Amino acid sequence: MFEYIFFEATLRDKFVSRAQQLGVPCTSTEDHLGMVVAIPEDIPDDTADLIETYYETLEDEQEALSMDEGDLNRLAGFRFKLPDGNERMVPLQPDMANRLMSHFSLDEIQQIFAAVADCTLNQTEEHLCKILAAQKNA
Repeated sequence: MFEYIFFEATLRDKFVSRAQQLGVPCTSTEDHLGMVVAIPEDIPDDTADLIETYYETLEDEQEALSMDEGDLNRLAGFRFKLPDGNERMVPLQPDMANRLMSHFSLDEIQQIFAAVADCTLNQTEEHLCKILAAQKNA
């Protein structure tokens, strides 16, 4: 699922409406960072591009609203799965999130965070050469 975060219900509702107009099913939830709308990843590329472009437009609206309210603080977040299957979100400053997204796909970013979580929760002191040898023998 691709996830989009919103801080204003009106902007979220506009996004959901646009996705539905394009025939894209979506789910909307709220978490501690904001309102999240999820859409399937297996939609046609041209539809995904339209949705992404519309989301960018809504981000500009959010920024304008934030500046009007004197609130310049913004966060982006990436969801990933822990080894036990639970999900977490890593909040990042938007410029760092944009740099990650310019070099990695969302799936790759989620894999990186999941690998860090796995390594943190299942600590081993193995050297990389031992890990590589184990992978080679598997």
